[in-house]
Amino acid sequence: REETYDNIAPVRYASNGVTAYVSIMRGCDNMCSFCVVPFTRGRERSRGVASIISECEQLVQEGFKEVTVLGQNVNSYRDGDNGTSIDFAELMYRISQVSPNLRIRYSTSHPKDCSDELLQVHAEQANVCNYIHLPVQHGNTEMLQRMKRTYSREQYLALIERTRKIVPGVSLSTDLIAGFCDETEDEHRDTLSLMKLVRYDHAYMFMYSERPDTYAARKFTDNVEEDVKKRRLQDIIRLQSDISLELNQAEIGNEHIVLVEGRSRRREDQLSGRTDTNKMTVFDRRDYAKGDYVRVRITDCTSATLIAEPISRA
Repeated sequence: REETYDNIAPVRYASNGVTAYVSIMRGCDNMCSFCVVPFTRGRERSRGVASIISECEQLVQEGFKEVTVLGQNVNSYRDGDNGTSIDFAELMYRISQVSPNLRIRYSTSHPKDCSDELLQVHAEQANVCNYIHLPVQHGNTEMLQRMKRTYSREQYLALIERTRKIVPGVSLSTDLIAGFCDETEDEHRDTLSLMKLVRYDHAYMFMYSERPDTYAARKFTDNVEEDVKKRRLQDIIRLQSDISLELNQAEIGNEHIVLVEGRSRRREDQLSGRTDTNKMTVFDRRDYAKGDYVRVRITDCTSATLIAEPISRA
């Protein structure tokens, strides 16, 4: 009931020495009907802000250049132990002040808690990456109600519009579930239409699989045939692949700053890393090294990777 990650120094196996993960909370209060997390990790408990900042400072001293802040729903973070209430937007701002050379990302967020104040932090702090993961799960309002997601299709699309207005050039990703209980063909098509409207840079796409003890397992029937689930998932994957390729092709000629994470998996004479917008990029090694910030110009792409030429250290 009370356990957080305060004063626990995490062990990082196989770390690349450049990027690290900082847990800021445990558990979840949202009770989405398909999700088992509240039953396995309990209710939300936020870690104290001083402990989080201390760990980030230690990571900078150890040479790390990027942290990803972790929680089941980081947007609902609250630290009120010292008589003040610090929300996630304020926490992100404070982490951004640790070092201008420390990039900050976060995962995972719930759309219902994504505030304009948080979006302003993205817009104003150069080292808070212009990449936001906003899991929609489905494109149909009635299905979202069955999933207990607490927002409608229209509310989600309004959030996307507001996000792009406050944070121009932001990169968006999402989670999508195919074949949830009672899903119809029309509801499935609503997911595809929402994807076409939003045009995500990336998506994590899944076929529904029932989890024990969840609301869905107790109240609904997993009644979409397996072959139908697979076909609908493939519809989603194909559409997302097409959208990702189109968005990456539009990057050709643009310049980005890439944080080098290591050598490319395919070629020893190339390096790989991510742009501020979280797009994997590969380019010739030359005299650059892991941990460098490198300005690059995009020259080609696939649906998953940008191909670039390096310009200079940044």
